[in-house]
Amino acid sequence: MEHKKEFEKAVEKKVERTVKKVVKVIAMVILGVVIFLLANYLLMRLWNWLMPDLFGVGTVTYWQALGIFILAKLLFGFGGGGGKSKGGSSHKKKIKSSNKCRSWRRDFNEWKHYDQFWKEEGEEAFKTYVRKIKNENHDTTEEN
Repeated sequence: MEHKKEFEKAVEKKVERTVKKVVKVIAMVILGVVIFLLANYLLMRLWNWLMPDLFGVGTVTYWQALGIFILAKLLFGFGGGGGKSKGGSSHKKKIKSSNKCRSWRRDFNEWKHYDQFWKEEGEEAFKTYVRKIKNENHDTTEEN
């Protein structure tokens, strides 16, 4: 008898979760349709407000605005930015690319000495380097 009650409770919980999921899916579908219709209405209002004054075109009806909306989506894409690709999720790609510069970031603390180095040795070292480059270029121009 006790197993029967436990089984009934388990089935009841499972049915309850399933009903909640179905209600959520239906609510999301309805919300998606409402947002789509609202976006189409907004497109119609914006078109009728801007386009006749700016470009001298006529106004559109709701259904014509729906056609423009669908045409724009077909021509310019549906957004979303890609989702999953062959290399895994974009989040993993960001993590992998951030690891590429890890050695540079580790050594970044050494750059705090750059100003002091430049004051002490930098200018003279740079002038020496420029003279060396000029001499190398001078030697190659004489050979030509």
